[in-house]
Amino acid sequence: MSDDILSHIPALRLFARSLCGRTGDPDDLVQSTLLRAIEKVHAYTPGTNMRAWLFTIMRNLFYNQCVKLARERPGAEDCISGLPTTPAVQYWHVRGREIEAALLDLPQAYREAVVLVLVTGESYLMAAQILGCDVGTIKSRINRGRRLLQTALGEEV
Repeated sequence: MSDDILSHIPALRLFARSLCGRTGDPDDLVQSTLLRAIEKVHAYTPGTNMRAWLFTIMRNLFYNQCVKLARERPGAEDCISGLPTTPAVQYWHVRGREIEAALLDLPQAYREAVVLVLVTGESYLMAAQILGCDVGTIKSRINRGRRLLQTALGEEV
């Protein structure tokens, strides 16, 4: 089982980064997801899609953390340690940051669908199962998410 989980870590990191945005630590979310998966290994049905199972665990953990943080305001927004120390000097690095910022500014529903299908390569059907909605809804969210990203990046729609 550990070999299967380890092969999904890069995709988990991408999804965690899209969920956390500029707040929180995506690596902590991945670690919590893996820990929860190990704790709940008895609930996993062999032969089913482990990647979708892990994404579902991560998404639930993230939303539970959001509810918890809404009650507890730690003041992380005012912390100076979160500010960048050096500006980006290469074009593609800057462009990557622009794309990341545009992706993080998407509404949550669109961002989740775009990241699952376009970034991590999940199928529409699997993304629909992970997010608990219809395939048509996923297609619509991805289409709208692409258009919002193009507009935010100043590209022709």
